[in-house]
Amino acid sequence: MIYIKLFWEFFQTGLFAVGGGMATLPFLYSISDRTGWFTHQQLADMIAVSESTPGAIGVNMATYSGYITAGLPGAIISTTGLITPSIIVILLVAAFLNAFHENKYVNGAFYGLRPASSAMITAAGLILAKVVFFFGGFTGSVNVKAVILAVVLLAFTHAIAFTKKLHPVIWIAFSAIVGIVFEY
Repeated sequence: MIYIKLFWEFFQTGLFAVGGGMATLPFLYSISDRTGWFTHQQLADMIAVSESTPGAIGVNMATYSGYITAGLPGAIISTTGLITPSIIVILLVAAFLNAFHENKYVNGAFYGLRPASSAMITAAGLILAKVVFFFGGFTGSVNVKAVILAVVLLAFTHAIAFTKKLHPVIWIAFSAIVGIVFEY
């Protein structure tokens, strides 16, 4: 039964995750709250690992969520659940888009998805900021280590001339090392 629940939860997430992996975060927080399969802190850890490893963040997080919930079969099933809607939509769009690529309603629908996707990503960013920068939500105490790390990274990536040109992979590796060293 857990496998059916995993597939269904991640199928729904994949169905409405327009805009990429970060758009799945509100759904993942909802899954966490409803099922208890993983905590918000584990989700924050998943985000950190998913952002630091190759591959799509949504797929990485679905795989990890499934794995910690139901082992290797859970990982496979949750990942399959997440990507199934995309596969179905891509096949349908490919079949019909060529015939309707000049249709103003189709173009309008795709144009309308942009702000919805932006809103989902913004909501995910706010939820992530709450988990990372505050203990116990926005009204809780401030996580000083996280704030200091964010300020240092912001300064290095935007204010110091020679570091502005460094490849993002260097910053991802640096952040991963800092997280390991400071047990964050």
